Amino acid sequence: MDMFKSGDIVKILIPNVVNTGYDYRLNAPADLGTFVECRVMNRAYTGVVWGIGDSNLPENKIKSVVRVLDASLPVETLQWIKRMSDWTLMTPGAVLKLIVNIPDAFSPPRTEQLYSFNFDAKLRMTESRQAVADAFSSNENEPMSVNDIVNIAHVSQSVVRGMIKNETLTVAETRAIEHENRFIHKYHDMGNVQLNDEQSAAASKINDAITNGGFSVFLLDGITGSGKTQVYFDSALRAYNSGKSVLLMMPEIALTAQFMSRFESRFGAPPVVWHSNLTAARRRDIWRGVLSGEIKVVVGTRSALFLPWQDLGLIVVDEEHDTSYKQEDMGNYHARDMAILRASIEKIPVVLASATPSEETLENVANGKYIGLKLNSRFGGATLPKIETIDLREHHPESYRTSNDEKAPDVAGTLSAPLCDAIRETINNHQQVMLFINRRGFAPIVQCRKCGWTATCDDCSVGMNYHKRIGKLLCHMCGKTEPMPDKCPNCGNDVSMRGAGVEKIQDEIAARFPSARTALVSSDTIASRQSLERIVSKMESGEIDIVIGTQILAKGHHFPNLTLVGVVDSDMGLFGTDFRAAEHTFQQLFQVAGRAGRGEFPGRVLLQTYQPDHPVITAICAGDRDEFMRTDMDGRRVANLAN
Repeated sequence: MDMFKSGDIVKILIPNVVNTGYDYRLNAPADLGTFVECRVMNRAYTGVVWGIGDSNLPENKIKSVVRVLDASLPVETLQWIKRMSDWTLMTPGAVLKLIVNIPDAFSPPRTEQLYSFNFDAKLRMTESRQAVADAFSSNENEPMSVNDIVNIAHVSQSVVRGMIKNETLTVAETRAIEHENRFIHKYHDMGNVQLNDEQSAAASKINDAITNGGFSVFLLDGITGSGKTQVYFDSALRAYNSGKSVLLMMPEIALTAQFMSRFESRFGAPPVVWHSNLTAARRRDIWRGVLSGEIKVVVGTRSALFLPWQDLGLIVVDEEHDTSYKQEDMGNYHARDMAILRASIEKIPVVLASATPSEETLENVANGKYIGLKLNSRFGGATLPKIETIDLREHHPESYRTSNDEKAPDVAGTLSAPLCDAIRETINNHQQVMLFINRRGFAPIVQCRKCGWTATCDDCSVGMNYHKRIGKLLCHMCGKTEPMPDKCPNCGNDVSMRGAGVEKIQDEIAARFPSARTALVSSDTIASRQSLERIVSKMESGEIDIVIGTQILAKGHHFPNLTLVGVVDSDMGLFGTDFRAAEHTFQQLFQVAGRAGRGEFPGRVLLQTYQPDHPVITAICAGDRDEFMRTDMDGRRVANLAN
């Protein structure tokens, strides 16, 4: 029986950032959480019934809702909205806006012109055109509108119009078509994975919690390559087979190509994927499928937590330490913490997985709030890499020449002789190398050595980085670009570039190892999941000898023939102003080190540093993560920063 009848005055929560609910009169029976259409200042909204009306306005001043819809959010979701609002100081309407983020979720598909990509077209593929091609590939070549192409490929409308004109994009349909069942998959265990004893013990504890019900938080704490994914896959299948919905959260969906393949291999069907680079039609279909309960399993970024879930049974937060779970644009929240809050209200288990858990999570395990599950050995018998330091005070990076011309000036290098020797030996053994430096572009500082002028962004007042790939200065804060000056605008003298980014490392590798096949991986060069998949495929097939990149390389990739990891600047994050600087540096370096030796050949990690005795560096070399975390947390307690 519905809680409210036609004619009752109720509070309707509207999905905008300023409201806590407005009173309306119902024109049909409804319950708490029922979706309704209403108007505010002549603007249409889809809101939810939030409670009993309490404005005390005269009845003739209260509008009626436009329509009561045949769909609703569970009461637990309403409780979560309220608790999240209290926690983050966002209004309840701002939290609801994160959930009701599909403008036409309850409307028939709008008629609009759709286009297909002509992959047979003989056309020179510029960077923008390749981004458009990747946009279609990432959406399984589904026809798209011009707005979809612009939003997903991040190109201008002029690029799209030009591709329509030269018939690279061809007219596909003139009306939107419903595909209600295309994302509804049936899953089963393919039986091709056998868990080891450690994995089985961890999965058994999570599965018992799923069966028995109730709220619990598990930390699946396993070294890199220990098979954490297969453990929570086992638990996801248990929840799915019991009729429950499952959310698998990832920090960045562009980094999960291997994950998708592993998922389909284990469950016999692909996952439903939720992230920002989906077409409007696809987002609408998935949102409606989750709301109806037909879609039971979703892999997604932090925004997937705000899908209209029905009957959740398990939430998994992979790489729970990752800062990508923090949101600062549409309200401030940490998706990991909000997932735990949601699980506590839904009375279900949540699994946090990481090789380098955050100190807050480890503290909660130590205090008994969370249940710790350890995986201490690498899956399949692979061994942990040997981690060593290169003291740059003794082994100064050597200069090099960019050409064979004896008159060419020497260029200051960033790679030491021991690291170069290790690279050469690895390549000669037909194995692969990863060089890591968490700095985009070519040079982070452009400066006049005479007057001290430094290139800074007029809008952000931060230093601009030189990017050789685009030949311009780029602000990493706001994205503004400016031409690279030939002379200092203050005194007219030459400007110099200081520091090193991934582009400079690639130039140095090309000069030192001219026959080596290299690839560059950073957010500037990896615009889509497809572009990263091409790099991953080339690494797996042995077409790349040396991959050079930023923190994108640190997350979850498995390259069996990668045996050497070189960290160009291990000191970069050690002395930041954030009290978590040491922790984040440890996590990043530990994750990067974990990419080496994941196959049959042992791995080796070399850390270039001026601070070989720093606690972060010594802890990584000793493999003593827990001791470092305890020591760092003790320092936080002294500074009253532990909670």
